Amino acid sequence: MNYELTPAFEGLKIEVRTTADGSPTLYVPALNEHYHSHHGAAQESRHVFIEAGLRPLLAAGLGQPGRSPLHLLEIGLGTGLNALLSLEAAATTSAALTYDGYETVPLPAEAVAALAPQWAHSSALNQAFAQLHAAPWNEPLALAPGFSLTKRLAEVQKAELPASHYDLVYFDAFAPEKQPELWTEGVFAQLYAAAAPGAVLVSYCAQGQFRRNLRAAGWLTEKLPGPPGKREMTRARKPGPDAPAASAASNQAT
Repeated sequence: MNYELTPAFEGLKIEVRTTADGSPTLYVPALNEHYHSHHGAAQESRHVFIEAGLRPLLAAGLGQPGRSPLHLLEIGLGTGLNALLSLEAAATTSAALTYDGYETVPLPAEAVAALAPQWAHSSALNQAFAQLHAAPWNEPLALAPGFSLTKRLAEVQKAELPASHYDLVYFDAFAPEKQPELWTEGVFAQLYAAAAPGAVLVSYCAQGQFRRNLRAAGWLTEKLPGPPGKREMTRARKPGPDAPAASAASNQAT
């Protein structure tokens, strides 16, 4: 089922659409852009951000009891899907996470209400979804034991990020042709400076210029198989001891 919603930002209309795996996403007609893959919002997020990003770091021991929390940065908090899937994944290993999610377009209440049924299968996630969207911006929220979320209402390219801090970056901005200001060498240099040694960056995007900009900023890149409907995705790492080993195809010239 599709819902047409009129948010109180920039006069744009958005729609809530059901994707191929049954999970919802948002669509902005004026931009011709979905927040997630129409082939399956939840399965794309799990494939790109959880399985290729978070789980390998959890398996390597980051954030586990007796260690410092895993520090995670998301560019494009959006509907909160990646944050809640991260919460779910971390809970299976009792890992501790701090999660900074940058966003410039808060969702209108109608969109939040329309997305809520996605989490009805789990009382804990349903409650976390409501808390996430009700939480004030720029203030830490204990979303669950060991999971601290801060929603940051700001343009990340203008933010002062902590140096050598983040273990994992979810780069989930709109596509390069929709938000070109976020896909620059300068932004990736900023993220590189904010990343801890061994940090990992994952994105649904596999565009050649994106990977070249990452490499120019110092990241080592590799192509991975993409989620359904997409041939490839990108994983990058900052040299250091704690990142999953890159494949032999790392830092391809394309």
